[in-house]
Amino acid sequence: MEEGARSCLLQSRSSLEQDIRASYLMDHMISDGVLTGDEEDRIRSKPTRKEQAAALLELLLRKDNQAYISFYNALVRESYGDLASLLHNSLPLVSPEAEKSFSDGGTRYVQAVLSEGGVPQRPVVFVSRPALVNRVREKLYRLQEPGWVTVFGMAGSGKSVLAAEAARDHALITECFPGGVHWLSIGQLDRSDLLVRIQSLCFRLEQQSQEKDPSSSLHRPPGSLEEAKERLRFLMLRRYPRSLLILDDIWDSSVIKAFDIQCRVLFTTRDRSLADCVSGSKSEVAVESGLEEDQALEILALYVNGKPQRLPEQARSIVRECKGSPLVVSLIGALLREFPDRWAYYLHTLQQKKFKRIRKSSSYDYDALDQAMAASIQVLSEEHRELYIDLTVLEKDVKVPAKVLSVLWDLEPEEVEDVLQDFVNKSLLFRDCHHRPYLYYLHDLQLDFLAEMNRSGLEQRYSQGPPTSGDEECLYWFRFLTYHMAKANLTQELCSLMFSLDWVRTKAQIMGPAHLINDYVEYGAILDKEVRGHFQEFLSLNGHQLEQRPFPDVVQLALSQPDSSEVYRQALLQAQERATRGGLYLDWMNKSSLKSLSRLVVQPHQGSIYAACFSHDGTKIASCGSSKTLRVFKSTSGEKMLEIQAHDDEVLCCAFSPDDRLLATCSSDRKVKVWCGTLHSEHEEQVNHCQFTNTRRRLLLATCSNDKFLNTKLWNINKPSSQNTMFGHLEPVNHCCFSPDDAYLSTSSSDGTLKLWEVSSANEWKSIDVADMFPEQREQTAVMVKCSTWSADGRTIICAARNAVFVFDVETAAMLLEIRTSRLSTVQYCHACPSTHMVAIALSNYYTIIRKKMADCSGHLSWVHGVQFSPDGSLLLSCSDDQTVRVWETNRVHTSSAVCLKRDSDVLFNNGDITVVAADNRNRLQVRGLATLQGHTRTVLHCQFTPEGHTLITSSEDTTMRVWRWRTGECVVLEGHKEQVRCFSLLTTSPSSETHLLSWSFDGTIKVWDMSSGERLQDLVCHQGAVLACDVSPDGQLFATTSADKTAKVWSSASWECVRLLNGHQDCVRSCRFSWDGRRLATGDDNGEIRLWNVKDGTLLKICSRDNKDAMDSLHGGWVTDLHFSPDNTVLLSTGGYIKWWNVEKGEALQTFYPTGANLKRIHVSPDFSTFVTIDNIGILYVLKKVE
Repeated sequence: MEEGARSCLLQSRSSLEQDIRASYLMDHMISDGVLTGDEEDRIRSKPTRKEQAAALLELLLRKDNQAYISFYNALVRESYGDLASLLHNSLPLVSPEAEKSFSDGGTRYVQAVLSEGGVPQRPVVFVSRPALVNRVREKLYRLQEPGWVTVFGMAGSGKSVLAAEAARDHALITECFPGGVHWLSIGQLDRSDLLVRIQSLCFRLEQQSQEKDPSSSLHRPPGSLEEAKERLRFLMLRRYPRSLLILDDIWDSSVIKAFDIQCRVLFTTRDRSLADCVSGSKSEVAVESGLEEDQALEILALYVNGKPQRLPEQARSIVRECKGSPLVVSLIGALLREFPDRWAYYLHTLQQKKFKRIRKSSSYDYDALDQAMAASIQVLSEEHRELYIDLTVLEKDVKVPAKVLSVLWDLEPEEVEDVLQDFVNKSLLFRDCHHRPYLYYLHDLQLDFLAEMNRSGLEQRYSQGPPTSGDEECLYWFRFLTYHMAKANLTQELCSLMFSLDWVRTKAQIMGPAHLINDYVEYGAILDKEVRGHFQEFLSLNGHQLEQRPFPDVVQLALSQPDSSEVYRQALLQAQERATRGGLYLDWMNKSSLKSLSRLVVQPHQGSIYAACFSHDGTKIASCGSSKTLRVFKSTSGEKMLEIQAHDDEVLCCAFSPDDRLLATCSSDRKVKVWCGTLHSEHEEQVNHCQFTNTRRRLLLATCSNDKFLNTKLWNINKPSSQNTMFGHLEPVNHCCFSPDDAYLSTSSSDGTLKLWEVSSANEWKSIDVADMFPEQREQTAVMVKCSTWSADGRTIICAARNAVFVFDVETAAMLLEIRTSRLSTVQYCHACPSTHMVAIALSNYYTIIRKKMADCSGHLSWVHGVQFSPDGSLLLSCSDDQTVRVWETNRVHTSSAVCLKRDSDVLFNNGDITVVAADNRNRLQVRGLATLQGHTRTVLHCQFTPEGHTLITSSEDTTMRVWRWRTGECVVLEGHKEQVRCFSLLTTSPSSETHLLSWSFDGTIKVWDMSSGERLQDLVCHQGAVLACDVSPDGQLFATTSADKTAKVWSSASWECVRLLNGHQDCVRSCRFSWDGRRLATGDDNGEIRLWNVKDGTLLKICSRDNKDAMDSLHGGWVTDLHFSPDNTVLLSTGGYIKWWNVEKGEALQTFYPTGANLKRIHVSPDFSTFVTIDNIGILYVLKKVE
């Protein structure tokens, strides 16, 4: 310390010891970094106030100039103006020309100016916020005339530090404020305290002025607030005209008016509206409520003398819990400096909202966090304070429009907006101006404090359940009504709500099914377990249907639930009631024989899904595919958490890092991307697969591609270029996989080999020639190894090629096991469970197989591209070309013993009895419980009973038809078609004439047969393309044909000539049907379009559902494969991807039934149009009956 400063302290020592309160001053000196916590404790240990003051002065005499300046500033800020004047003349002098920079960024000249003006030094722990600082400086540069700069933000957001930092700039002071920067701390004051503060400021200004001009004299202190205002006006205009006045922590408009003296002012406040009551130019800077995570971690690290990356995991949790609040971070950091092992304790304290325990003596005006937050609320009027407390019912991280609060407060929207504006002005509420109407939200700390303060009144407030209107601006209530009811302990009411099919329909239509599933998961502990399971299973398995637009009929979907389900019971009651008013509903009569094995079905993308994976904590699933997007959703409900337009082409793979903080994707666009990281692709061809290491010890990413030589790479994601390249494969590498301990990497290639590499050296360790396992096929076509996976112990490796899976011993490369699947399917992917001995195999024939359990998971409607177990092995996910991701519970799946039927079938309806005949997957005819008929050599495409039921007719891919006496097994073979016989029909021209058989084929012909003798009677070439369908009119005089040439034709049965050509379809015409009165003909095409024609003149009558295209690729979810009119010709039934019933006159859909599978081929209808039978593409039989 300079000798003059030391002498001044010694001379003034007795006065200082007599008057000062050391504890007040030490808070400021700790913030300035000139006093340590240990020194503070030693001083506080002295028994009396005077002894504490003496100890502080004794310590101060052993310190430097910075300590002297800090002590002087502390006297000024604590209103010891008379004592500060004793030290003022001995403040260390510095030259204005000195340009040597201090550690805090200012020069000696800046330090001197700010010290003289009482501007606080930087806190001992300081992290720069350059964007905000520059914004404040920009406003100050523009403040050339008298005016105001308002720096506003919520409690503890760092406004004061920001204001001081903005003034700490050499160019700003020399160019704009050479007269100095004068700081005055205000806070919550009454008039007398405000007078004392202004007196202190005037005294300081006069004293500095007298030093510069000895002829000027000191005046007596002003005796009133008005006199003080005039004295300050005179000083600022006459003696300090080019200076800046900084007022810290203004609360009241009466205070700010006292400084409306035509000078330049910067003030900090929680109430941005205070500047409205003063004159002059105005600008403002909003201070964000929280620091960035890295900034907050840096503050904590500085407090504990560590590095941010070495802080415990609780540090991030603390920052996230308080949303980066500078006040909370600083308070907890100061506490941790004294108790560095209390990370978990302070995190728990914050999570439990015990704000009174977050307490530390500091330079801040409030001893504890709860005091700082309560002070903001106390300034509200009593009426507004009650309304603000009502905001306790809001949910965290949710923004709501004013209309929601209009419902809560029962006020007009305009009144609500005025109240909210007041809250926003006082930094008690935040407003999102990027949305119209404006959205409002609370900081988490504010919401937590409200909940803690208002705990006793919560139940009453929550129980005032808001109305559930469908207004878009009131979506808040749809999303959080269950939350409020649970908070209010309204268990019975909550159960009534959540176990209502009406609530399910309403919320699913507005919010989507994922929010509903989340509710059942979240409140499962207080809901009836069995009924909750019914609703949760219904939503989980039908969620992808509920995402479609137009929105499906929830009652019809629910009728497919098991008869024992509460969902089915409610749906049946509603269906019966609506049926009395003309509604059409179908009950699935034979569903009891089936049990769904999926736990969750999600449709995250439009298009094929090529890959999906669990996060390592099992809570999230990422998926990608042909839509070029990456999507992350919750594994429990399917709720979307993130969606990114990831690449310019199909995304082929995605993978989580071991800590789940990063996601990698690779694509046909030849790029590899790490989200929340950086990576540049060096591949020149399509990148097929990517995978992170399994452990966190050393984070690497492996990628493989279609490149000729440089096709396998290892990346350190912190570097822009690859770390290593594996050389060895000369053909595309389809898959790569790390061993459980990350020591080895396996690669699967189109060159027919599986290679194992040492990760540390990138050298090839072993090579297994998988192509040798197919000696009979190797010479014909190349063997492609699709993928590989390691067993949990790393001792064996499993790989897939063609229709087989092989298990090899890693050490010896010997084959231990071979698994062959059907020759008609290929293995697309395999994955070994990381915690058990299970292996999942994805097949091209829509199935997933789990070995060790010998279970198959049927449900996908197209090729299964990928499978993956959850880390604990309890769940399995699969993804498919059918646009869905399915999640299976591994302890529930099993091999079904049910016969898998093909879609070609016929049904005999007889006095309420139903007899179904269909081919099974071994080309055997299954007559339910009656007979099995063998004879066809290839797939049976169609079968039909004659009206009397004694004869069965079948057609096949083997180009023949057979007429069976099915009770005896005798048959007549009809031969003549050159290609497969897709279908046939019975032709009777008059009641007395003999019934003939009309058949059609891909060879473009129609043939007429005598069923008894097998003689061919007619042979017609009808179309230029394949004949796809044919139907005979009820009177037998006409028949219609449809073709791949996009036309339909009507023919005469008498002349065998074409009488009508029907043009207009834009795709293959797949089906046709005459109405029962013979006046209309319905035709359906491969784009899902149905046309109704006038048979008499060939004019178009109606196009069904032309403007209501569903979420699928076509209007009907697939080809329109079959059509039927009701007996009264008012309703048309159609099949395709699903089953639809249409109003014939209006062309509007009456009902839709969604099967488990898809691509329905044919449907059989009872004579009274009340029972419907069909089979889907995965072999499930549906017997549907109209609900009466």
